[in-house]
Amino acid sequence: MFAHFDGIVAEKTADAIVLDVNGVGYLLNVSGATLQACPAVGERFKLYSVLNVREDAMELFGFHSREEKRMYERLRAVNGVGSRTALQILSSMSVRDLSLALVSGDAAALTRVPGIGKKIAQRLVLELKDKVENEELTGKGASVVPKAEAGPEAEAVAALVALGYSGAEAAKAVSRVAGQTTKTDEMIFLALKSLG
Repeated sequence: MFAHFDGIVAEKTADAIVLDVNGVGYLLNVSGATLQACPAVGERFKLYSVLNVREDAMELFGFHSREEKRMYERLRAVNGVGSRTALQILSSMSVRDLSLALVSGDAAALTRVPGIGKKIAQRLVLELKDKVENEELTGKGASVVPKAEAGPEAEAVAALVALGYSGAEAAKAVSRVAGQTTKTDEMIFLALKSLG
């Protein structure tokens, strides 16, 4: 129903942003990543949105990138993951790190998110590992993760994807060799070797 809101930041709280769009204030629940990307009060900001309708409430959720919105929608489609849980996951992990965890089958990384147990983490991996797109692994499109936070694994996956491997192939190859080195170039070399 609402694809996005483009307006002036009227208010920011710990987990929501009020956007003033032509005199109407919209309260959008947001992740920590979106809150961090939000400019100061009084400045213009665009949020991609999702409207969740329940029996007892209607809530708007806002995302600073299309990638984050798509990932939220995928998370919500998994049985046992509600709106708040999906937002909590996106507040705890960048889209890129979450994508890497999903395609490499790293359920343990997901259990570090508050409120995510082993069973839900395994279900997320099982249902979403084949739905992750290459842009979500490399961070192309929107600036999902600042370069300094990307880490050698994410950079190695991005390099392999640039060489023509699928995101899933690249992530699996890198996860197999990640424990052998912390240097990106060595990780790429070892992953290429493992891919044959």
